[in-house]
Amino acid sequence: MSSGTPNDDTPSTATRFGEDTVADARELIGRYPQSRSALLPLLHLVQSVEGHVSQEGMAFCAEQLGLSEAEVAAVATFYTMYKRKPCGEHLVSVCTNTLCAAMGGDAIYKRLQQHLGSDGAPLGHEEVAGTPGESGSLMLEHAECLAACDLAPVLQVNYEYFDNQTEAGAVELVDALRRGDKPHPTRGAPLSDFKTVERQLAGLLPEDDDEFWTDVDGPSQAVETMRGAQLAADRSWTAPAAPEDVPLPEVEAK
Repeated sequence: MSSGTPNDDTPSTATRFGEDTVADARELIGRYPQSRSALLPLLHLVQSVEGHVSQEGMAFCAEQLGLSEAEVAAVATFYTMYKRKPCGEHLVSVCTNTLCAAMGGDAIYKRLQQHLGSDGAPLGHEEVAGTPGESGSLMLEHAECLAACDLAPVLQVNYEYFDNQTEAGAVELVDALRRGDKPHPTRGAPLSDFKTVERQLAGLLPEDDDEFWTDVDGPSQAVETMRGAQLAADRSWTAPAAPEDVPLPEVEAK
């Protein structure tokens, strides 16, 4: 595999991604003292254009950053957030880690697999119901902990939370997405599509969109999340003060 030089606009990638994407890539790279530090944002940028990270997308990142394609591939294949095959308009992630699984996450995932499958075959992990990229298409995945154990079982659509799910509720949610609807998440910003979210994850945000920033900066914590802190406040519970002078334990010499 070849390596390029920073901002090397070869026809194979610059033409494929266009001048606007090249300009976005240069803006992102300019935010970092070392250009290679922009690799993760650039992979999100590629995903916002293609709906996944293709071999050409990795070559684009390599050329912009002066890396080898092997270096880019090592990162793109390590993180599950970078999809190696085309995603749907929406990414549906069902938490199947311990607590969510015990609370019904496994059952929700299996129900959605059957519901979204075809010809009697369940939809597999990171497979798409519908034509990738088209309206109403969905990629389904089982995900590790989504950091919402207090609201289990949970799933995400394009990384926005839908808490306290049931099998029936999850089926209604994906059916709404397939119709072209965008149900409002339990908390956080309104739902958009996968490519739009990927552009935001790249760090390219609509600076002049007041409505966007109002949604993003709004409160997103749930009552369940704050219950412990509220209980402590109501009962005037405080953590004990740490001693001012704590001796360090002795370390046996080797």
